[in-house]
Amino acid sequence: MSARLQIDDLHVRRGGRPVLCGLELGVRSGELVALIGANGCGKTTLLEAVARRLPLQRGTITLDGRPVEAFTPRGWARRVAVVPQVYELPAGFTVAQLVAFGRHPHLGLWRAPAARDEVAARRALASLGLEDRACRPLQQLSGGERQLVVLAMAFAQEPELLLLDEPTAHLDLRHEAGIMAAVRGACDRAGVSALAVLHDLRLVRRYCDRAALLDHGRIVADGPPREVLLPAVLSACFGVEEDFFADNEREGGPVVAAPVPGP
Repeated sequence: MSARLQIDDLHVRRGGRPVLCGLELGVRSGELVALIGANGCGKTTLLEAVARRLPLQRGTITLDGRPVEAFTPRGWARRVAVVPQVYELPAGFTVAQLVAFGRHPHLGLWRAPAARDEVAARRALASLGLEDRACRPLQQLSGGERQLVVLAMAFAQEPELLLLDEPTAHLDLRHEAGIMAAVRGACDRAGVSALAVLHDLRLVRRYCDRAALLDHGRIVADGPPREVLLPAVLSACFGVEEDFFADNEREGGPVVAAPVPGP
């Protein structure tokens, strides 16, 4: 099966410094790929390059075989949703109103939301368990609930590709599991392709189809989590001794931490 998102020979500089150097990666339809690696290795830079927020020094990025620069801004926004590390929620809006903003790329200049847009927004709320909070002001939400709302807004776009930059950072176990289960469900039910920067390797093991390990601007390991999340593979990139990583035979082989509770 060909990749929906294909990255070839990608070179990106930031602040005059090379960050990505000949990177190669593909993400297929319905696949959830975790992008892992030490701090500063270029994970966020890669997501921003794919999201068309950084210029490419060299290389190509294609979506369904089409160069990303060939898409109009509206056409791109209809296909790709981005969940950043930090999203400043606007004041004076309810949960439902913000989630409905995710339909904006699908609306014409003068077209009001139609039945399909309302259905998509309600479905997005339901997928994150937010129906009972739809009328609540955003300011009344906890940090974990706000992250759920941002993800629901991305789901309302009905994207083909979902880019997530540390979507579970600073969340408790319940919200971590809720977010990852929702992303997993979008991939399984709707065929969404997802590329997610993740630091918690327990979540990678439980929810992701593949783990792509980034080091010195290149993908140095790429495969099922059980083949990548091994002490011998991770130790050099993370700068720790092999015995730092624990074994957990209940997960089917060596992994780096205890399993996360199920969704």
